[in-house]
Amino acid sequence: MATAGRELLEGLVPPGTGVAIVAPCGHAGLDPAGVQRGVALLESLGCRVRNFYDHARRYQRFGATDEQRAAQLMEAAADPEIDVIMGLRGSYGMSRILPALDIPALAASGKLLVGYSDFTALQCCLLAQSGYAGFQGPMLSGDFGAESPNWAALATLWRTLTSSQVVVHNYDGQAGADRAANGDRRTDPLSPVLQCSGKLWGGNLAMMAHMVGHPQFPAIDGGILFLEDVNEHPFRVERMILQLEQAGVLARQKAILLGDFSAYRLAEIDNGYDFTEMLAFLRQRIATPIVTGLPFGHVRDLVTLPLGAHAELDARGAEGFTLTLSDYPSLARR
Repeated sequence: MATAGRELLEGLVPPGTGVAIVAPCGHAGLDPAGVQRGVALLESLGCRVRNFYDHARRYQRFGATDEQRAAQLMEAAADPEIDVIMGLRGSYGMSRILPALDIPALAASGKLLVGYSDFTALQCCLLAQSGYAGFQGPMLSGDFGAESPNWAALATLWRTLTSSQVVVHNYDGQAGADRAANGDRRTDPLSPVLQCSGKLWGGNLAMMAHMVGHPQFPAIDGGILFLEDVNEHPFRVERMILQLEQAGVLARQKAILLGDFSAYRLAEIDNGYDFTEMLAFLRQRIATPIVTGLPFGHVRDLVTLPLGAHAELDARGAEGFTLTLSDYPSLARR
């Protein structure tokens, strides 16, 4: 494991922090050794780790059977020695176990849940239940367990977990042309100029669209909604965002923040229809301001976002934005 940059984590992790590793979604895939690398890294930082994942017990594309995966979450929530519940990875599987989870008990446990992607489904339920849903940020398998971890992203996670306030800046635009050529719209000079505040919520776009109509989909007015996704062509992104619009979700928000949308391929049939054109269409149709450049998504250099935090957004168009997040549970506030 590469260690250059590890010094960014020094002093950030409270000694003895209890971390549970759960796999309510996918299994470790082709790199089961990454699980042990991630656990070893957490332990080297002073964490007490309880690992619920057993690669030998994986079931089909999932980390274990539905019953076992639901039990992992509930057992971790009931363990008084655990402070942080960290997901192994996303992929798919959370939707299957939602009916088996005691959402009120999870919300009342006080554990800091860390996960994104497929975790968005559970976080929607927690947000509806208590107004707070944990953190979207680095997970074990591809982040802590990577052969060459992104130390800055891991440091941002622990800094957020242990602080009462965090400030997020937009992507700085370096190599923006190369990113755009690969379908990665992290920066956009057409972002509006605005200042607003509200509850931060959102997550993976496919999961947000999937949860519309669920009895525990959050009913948030005046919020700042962030969205990201991967391997989704612009027309699919447009379709899912229009689903949120038609469900009445977007009109009730003060701003929409777009994170990373990449790893898709345009084809000849698109005939000029790309992410830029799709975004221009959405801005013409949707009255809620759409701001791009949020450094979050299925990327190595993601920030950590506390769901349910009070957010102050100061957007300056082509000059980017700052997002100040406060009033959320953390290790520092226990």
